[in-house]
Amino acid sequence: MAKRLNNESPIGDVLKAFIETNKLQDGMDKIDVQAAWKSLMGNGVNSYTKEVMLKGSTLYVSLTSAVLREELSYGKTKIISMINDELQKEVVTDIVLR
Repeated sequence: MAKRLNNESPIGDVLKAFIETNKLQDGMDKIDVQAAWKSLMGNGVNSYTKEVMLKGSTLYVSLTSAVLREELSYGKTKIISMINDELQKEVVTDIVLR
């Protein structure tokens, strides 16, 4: 049974309770990871990015440039830590660049 909040609860607490009750956290994480990728990678990388998709804890990124894919593969661990730092929780554990 859902916890009843009083009429003077902050909107953040109400939204957090709604997300937990309806099990929406996975969908919110997918959206947050896509936004974090766009903000962290900048316009140069985003112009070559076709798709950013989170499945479980693995981030799949489709790129149109083989050269960029190779460059980003060298910094996978740094990208993972940057995204997790941006989200302030451990969401991504692996990245697959396609």
